[in-house]
Amino acid sequence: MSFKLEKKEPFVYILPQQGNMKVPVTLYLSPQIEVEDEALKQIADVASIDKDSYVFATPDIHTGYGVPIGSVWATQKYISPSAVGYDINCGMRLLSTPFCLGDINPAALAGEIACLIPLGEGKTNLSLSIKELDRVIESGLTKIESLLPARGLLQSSSDFELLERDLERVEDDGSLGASLDDLPHRALERGLPQLGTLGGGNHFIEIQVIEAIDNQKSASALGIYQGQITIMIHSGSRGLGHETAGYYLKLARQHMAQNNLTPPSSQLLFFKGSSPQGQSYLKAMNGAANYAFANRQIMCQLIRKAVKKSFGPQAAAGIETVYDVCHNIAKEEIYEGKKYFVHRKGATRAYDGERMRGTPFRELGQPVLIPGSMGTSSYVLLGHPGSKKSFYSVNHGAGRRLSRSKAAGKKGRPGMISDKAFKDSMQGIHLITKDQRRIKEEAPGAYKDIDEVINIVVAAGLALPVARMRPLAVLKG
Repeated sequence: MSFKLEKKEPFVYILPQQGNMKVPVTLYLSPQIEVEDEALKQIADVASIDKDSYVFATPDIHTGYGVPIGSVWATQKYISPSAVGYDINCGMRLLSTPFCLGDINPAALAGEIACLIPLGEGKTNLSLSIKELDRVIESGLTKIESLLPARGLLQSSSDFELLERDLERVEDDGSLGASLDDLPHRALERGLPQLGTLGGGNHFIEIQVIEAIDNQKSASALGIYQGQITIMIHSGSRGLGHETAGYYLKLARQHMAQNNLTPPSSQLLFFKGSSPQGQSYLKAMNGAANYAFANRQIMCQLIRKAVKKSFGPQAAAGIETVYDVCHNIAKEEIYEGKKYFVHRKGATRAYDGERMRGTPFRELGQPVLIPGSMGTSSYVLLGHPGSKKSFYSVNHGAGRRLSRSKAAGKKGRPGMISDKAFKDSMQGIHLITKDQRRIKEEAPGAYKDIDEVINIVVAAGLALPVARMRPLAVLKG
């Protein structure tokens, strides 16, 4: 089927109902952003499930497993592991620092961080007991302080004060309702030794400099300023989340067969939201999300430890969390008096100030962290009332332009990113990676133009720009 988009207004397009679609899809795009036919087919499949649902595509849309990355699906009836993805709560944390450009050697600090945080797939770091893992899964960050002192990551009174401020600046306080009993045994096994590890793929730690401020008042409220060094963490729920997703995808296939539900594709699977299996998945997904929150918190503590070693305790006490957001998540949210399961796959929540009541962001709106690729800019934005049109959702990054195999090549065939093009794109950026062979999969040229993606978000009225950061040093798996 050929899909033709209709332009509704600048930067807003509609994929009208056709074929099996039960609702139209709203896409936030521009003529400069290409969308794969397969991604359009996948988003059309999502729109074929529930006639009372809402379906959106963010500017970073690209093909995923069953459901495209860069999509939002709000439905009252169903909960879908496919519309969440394998890396549950793959999210971002931004740290401000007391340093300005020129105060530190970014490459040296990156090296110190790499000594404390293992990079790449399958790595381990902090080992937990099953009781400690239970605490992480069921409570997320609310009881994280019980794990840290014995591991040398929470010692002085200033450490405790920093942690208390961290917890105020994490989406949903870093704690979602979960139960250890709902996670598969293999997920627990993989989760026991992996806290404090980055992971592979597109996960990263970046040392950046803020090179532009769009809203001085908002930036000051967030504690950031032009010329400041920041550190961004991008990581998720590691092997625990992957095993949880795989387990529930199998259960969803069985559930659909037992309930005479026909999947739009072999990979787009879901539960009835009110079913015991659907509720079990929701709690298991929340548990994996809590693990991801804890993982980013521990990496934050390890970064403070690296700064303390190089610059002393006073500098480490100046490492503050700006905000921590999650992607790849489904949450129960109320819109117009109705409860929806809002799936954000490769998408970021962008609540306005009213929905941030009870947090330090009541007057600002929720901070939104959108990274580029490792050679391009990242952005801080704020949710605002206009975000409601997309169920308070924006993109989570630039979005892939080339698949991994097309970018880096496969089985001896060269990819579309040459060694020279990759080297040129990383000029002036110190790179630490554990997989030199696959690093071109993450080349800046494999991704869409992040500046154009942000332009779409802002011009469509989905978020307000605050700051732009440029990478100085990058740690990749």
